[in-house]
Amino acid sequence: MGSKITIIGAGSVGSTIAYTLSGQNLASELVLIDINKEKVQGEVMDIEQGTCFRDPISIVAGDYKDAKDSDIVIITSGIARKPGQTRIELTQTNVNILKEITPEIVKAAPNALYIIVSNPVDIMTYVFTKISGLPENQIIGSGTILDSARLRCGLSEHCEVSQRNIHAYVYGEHGDTSFIPWSAARISGMNVDEYYEDAKRFGKELKPLDKEAMLTYVQKSGGKVIANKGATFYAVTRGVVRLCGYLLSASESVTTVSSMMHGEYGIEDVCLSTLTLVGPNGIQGKLEMKLTDEEVEKLTASANALKAVIDQIEL
Repeated sequence: MGSKITIIGAGSVGSTIAYTLSGQNLASELVLIDINKEKVQGEVMDIEQGTCFRDPISIVAGDYKDAKDSDIVIITSGIARKPGQTRIELTQTNVNILKEITPEIVKAAPNALYIIVSNPVDIMTYVFTKISGLPENQIIGSGTILDSARLRCGLSEHCEVSQRNIHAYVYGEHGDTSFIPWSAARISGMNVDEYYEDAKRFGKELKPLDKEAMLTYVQKSGGKVIANKGATFYAVTRGVVRLCGYLLSASESVTTVSSMMHGEYGIEDVCLSTLTLVGPNGIQGKLEMKLTDEEVEKLTASANALKAVIDQIEL
């Protein structure tokens, strides 16, 4: 018998996650829950009618009770970010929505692994961790999985090399205080500057990498997509579905997700993204990759910015 995944929120992100999962073999049961009953029923019908092209799968528009025995619960509920709006401006409204959802879904699926996707994701992950009563290993914020994917995309285009050959990450908040630990960024095992110099031997005429411009590209991509098409959902869906694969696999993987910090890099009582070991038992722990003093300062600044927001919200 396959896995059961419940998705809360049938907006652009939640329904795209459901659609993408319906075309893969990660789950044999999908439950989609939303306060808008007609919308969720329409999404399920549209997705279900394309499943004749794959192995049998159950997809239902359900209520919280239908989440019973879920292996994974994905929370995407909340008000979407509008053009020109920051993630932080969403905070209290989406926190209030999460406070309504949490006791209902935890009661129905206390043993599930939870993926928090709702923005601002680091704050929402923190709130869910504090109010759910669940062990912390069961709670994973999507964090900077998307930011790191955007970084790999940008580096791939600039360096004219496959994204598969790039290992580079975004740390900190999924937002404006994120940063790139360039000291650990690698292209085919070489640091970025070494690759740039070596690529000249093959006749590549690469422009020097503007690292600040690359960070701006990563941080501003979401806002640009929202300005152009109204919402972002394809890339984040790919990240969340890949994370589901990690959680349902036989062994752990390393990725950048948001979870509670417990003294790593001197940071405590806040959720943000650093390299994390995740697998079938959820989060196994943070990997303390060696950072420069300047990078630790940037991570601390990101943590402090998030704590300043946490201090202003009502839990």
